[in-house]
Amino acid sequence: MTLKSTIAKSAGKVTRYLLTKFTNGGSSLPGKIALSIDKNLLANLAKNYDVIVITGTNGKTLTTTLTTNILSQKYDNIITNRTGSNMKQGIVGAFLNAPRITKNALAVLEVDEGSLKNVVKELQPKLFIHTNIFPDQLDRYGSVDNIYDLLIDAAQEVPDATILANGDLPLFNSRTVSNTQKFFGFDTDIDSNDQTKEEDQCPKCGHSLQYHHYTYANLGDYYCISCDFKRPQLDYKVTDVSELDVTHSTFKLDGDTYTLHNAGIYNIYNALAAYSAGRFFDVEPAQIKDAFLNNERVFGRQEVIIAYDKKIILNVVKNPVGLNQVLNLVKLEKNPFTLVALLNNRPADGVDLKWLEDTHFESLTDLDIKKSVTGGIAADTMTERLITAGFNPDDIDTAGDLASVIEAIEHAPTTQIHMLATYTAMLEIRKAFIEKGHIK
Repeated sequence: MTLKSTIAKSAGKVTRYLLTKFTNGGSSLPGKIALSIDKNLLANLAKNYDVIVITGTNGKTLTTTLTTNILSQKYDNIITNRTGSNMKQGIVGAFLNAPRITKNALAVLEVDEGSLKNVVKELQPKLFIHTNIFPDQLDRYGSVDNIYDLLIDAAQEVPDATILANGDLPLFNSRTVSNTQKFFGFDTDIDSNDQTKEEDQCPKCGHSLQYHHYTYANLGDYYCISCDFKRPQLDYKVTDVSELDVTHSTFKLDGDTYTLHNAGIYNIYNALAAYSAGRFFDVEPAQIKDAFLNNERVFGRQEVIIAYDKKIILNVVKNPVGLNQVLNLVKLEKNPFTLVALLNNRPADGVDLKWLEDTHFESLTDLDIKKSVTGGIAADTMTERLITAGFNPDDIDTAGDLASVIEAIEHAPTTQIHMLATYTAMLEIRKAFIEKGHIK
């Protein structure tokens, strides 16, 4: 490591120490300061690691956590950006406090799709995991094809790296790439109440794709009746889904039964991606089962918060596909509950709120929802969406600001609360709960 890199690393470590000691911490500032001293620091920090990059629209954070937990069953030296700080400065931050390593070390890194081009040459990944691509912040990316371009261009910078991709997504099988590819997906039909099936066109001939079975959105065992385009052969498979509950799921991967304390079909995909990475690195199935059972919920992803004698299940949402999957999860609730929906439209959330038009809040109107609370910068827009979905306006409290949302939660008529929040709203409500001592 050069003198400049050594100074940069030391500055970053001191910044992290001060943040940890005197504030609630910070995951990106240490990396930002270190990079201001040495812009090439990341390459020096990563050179002794086999790097796994996890990217895609939805599921990156949980897949990163599960992959880290699985690989920890076999490998001792693993670092990760578990907090989800997935741009370059956050990735540098993940390396700053790592012990000095010379061999047999892994780095499991969540990377924002737009940041791949800024880090891939320095990281030189051994494995890319592509979770999915759905319409998301199109004011930032333009189209799903543009997002896929970012993923493919980055992978081709490291031609010896393997791509481990969601084989159920037609887009991931639409182009020939130079990298070795392996695929994971569902090799079973599921009993789902999902009504979000999306039409997709064959990338070869433009005809509508058909499905032997599908899971949600445009994911499934697709084929084209007009040409030879079809789902690729799967290397890692979900072979059965036996239980879907509001708190957990039980399913089979390549014939073995696993339980995950994160609910929803979309999280089985995340578990499958992590399982596939584990098998790629020769982790035994029994070890993967232990990793799943011992997994703790990632903040904002089905996070359970106990406050004011209420059980709050918090889910971050950011696009129609992800929100609709969370709504399917809420539909599994058997008890009366209060719904809290927090909507911000800052750049990190997506400025354009038209995406709400493609969500399925209508599917909740038959549930036993005693009260709905809306909040955030765009609380009025959220209220309007619930009313157009068929919610009774008299049962909706447009709380707006954070203090009013907290008060509404305190006086909610049920002990069970399902909270949906866009990214920055999730961070804000969590900070409020931390300050009040409800989150340690």
